[in-house]
Amino acid sequence: MARLTFVVGATVSALVLAACAGGSGGGSAASTAADVGSPPAASFAPVTVTLLAHDSFAVSQKVLDAFTARTGITVKVVTGGDAGEVVNKAVLTAGHPEGDVLFGVDNTLLSRAVDARLFAPYRAQALGEVRPELAGLVPGYAVTPIDYGDVCVNLDDRWFAAHGVAEPQTLADLTDPKYKGLLVVENPATSSPGLAFLLATIARSGDSGYLDYWKQLRANGVQVVNGWTEAYEGAFSGGSQGGTKPIVVSYASSPPAEIVYAKDPKPTRPSTSVMTDGCFRQVEFAGVLRGTEHEQAARALVDWMLTEAFQADVPLSMFVFPARAGTPLPEVFQKFAATPKQPLTLPPADIAKNRQRWVDDWTSAVLR
Repeated sequence: MARLTFVVGATVSALVLAACAGGSGGGSAASTAADVGSPPAASFAPVTVTLLAHDSFAVSQKVLDAFTARTGITVKVVTGGDAGEVVNKAVLTAGHPEGDVLFGVDNTLLSRAVDARLFAPYRAQALGEVRPELAGLVPGYAVTPIDYGDVCVNLDDRWFAAHGVAEPQTLADLTDPKYKGLLVVENPATSSPGLAFLLATIARSGDSGYLDYWKQLRANGVQVVNGWTEAYEGAFSGGSQGGTKPIVVSYASSPPAEIVYAKDPKPTRPSTSVMTDGCFRQVEFAGVLRGTEHEQAARALVDWMLTEAFQADVPLSMFVFPARAGTPLPEVFQKFAATPKQPLTLPPADIAKNRQRWVDDWTSAVLR
């Protein structure tokens, strides 16, 4: 999920469970998962594991250091743009990966990764601690849910107040001439939130109606950029000094990030808000890359990403919700993160079958 840089239903198949329990090189990853959070006890000879991730991946250094102290594994994080870009690059080297673990492939992109056989068969030992609706999202895939969030339209409240314009409330409102030229979105071909927003419009308008909706947005002056950073920190008036667009596709958790990263004296409330109509639920996964030379250490890293220590670090590091059930949320999240009551979704099988056609048709209708 490329997001703030100031930042699926059945059980796991027996085949995957067997592969997870008996993969090459023994089962030290399971004991490592239990050891994380206990007194330091290295389970591996010193080794460096490379974690490929999107630009918005973040974790506290103390959490990284604790993992290294307990396992002997040093984590080298290599970021490579938006989640869509990271997956595209990984597909080109499938079986001969440039890293050991990939984080950030989400439910909108997962079928592409699976079709390319990016991942070795492994899911974290603590999968049973994951929220059931996330753990069961994509049965049989060799990945583990790590976090989730909702892609939503965000609004610059100050801009609307200053200009005396009522804020939009629904996806349909965005086609109203009063909002002409005010919306910036991400390209679904290169951006995970952009793809999620496209899927939201399909979930709302249907396969036969979403292009008509987008043609209306185009006629209303929608701006399309490549990724989240360019949209939120560049074009959005609420996220930068020079942005001019008061409506942007971002996340339900963007307002808490505004508070956390504000300079002192910090505001008591964010100046941006979330339009909760038309949000799309996005789940991020991590997996061991097929062909890694450090498979057991890579498994341990995936296990670690579901430990209480890592999961508690997720909200204020990456501004998404932790996948592990019962993980406490910081106060700023509880106060200001929007929680859509009925986020839009599409069956993963439908996304897998139609994603490329949807993106190609969108490109023809909006960009050409």
